[in-house]
Amino acid sequence: QVQLVESGGGLVQPGDSLRLSCAASDRTSGTYHMGWFRQAPGKEREFVAGISRAGGSTYYAESVKGRFTISRDNGRNTVYLQMNSLKAEDTAVYYCAADRRFGGTKYADFGSWGQGTQVTVSS
Repeated sequence: QVQLVESGGGLVQPGDSLRLSCAASDRTSGTYHMGWFRQAPGKEREFVAGISRAGGSTYYAESVKGRFTISRDNGRNTVYLQMNSLKAEDTAVYYCAADRRFGGTKYADFGSWGQGTQVTVSS
C-alpha cells in the first residue's frame, strides 16, 4: 500500500475555484491508478474522479463533469483535483485513493486512502 496525504481544502464561496493535492509517500505511486472521493455529512462516500497510472485516461462522476479536472505529476508523486464553479452541494470531506486496478468507482475498488481534506462551499 501507499501512504497518501491530502491538502488544499478550505472555505470558499459558490462559483469559486479550489485545487486539492494528494501527495504519495514514495516513487512507486506512479504504479498506482488514483482517484478522488468525497463524503458529505450523513451521506455515503462517493466517487468523484479517477486517473490512470500515466495520466492518459481520466473519468468523472456526472455531478462534477465539466467542472472538475483530475491530473497527476508522477515526478512529484502528486495527484491534483482542480475544482471550478463550486456549488454548495460540493461541500464534503475529499479523499484521495490509490489502487493497482483501473476504473474503480466504489470504496472497495481502492486499497489505499488518505485522511481527507475538508471543502466547504458557502456564502
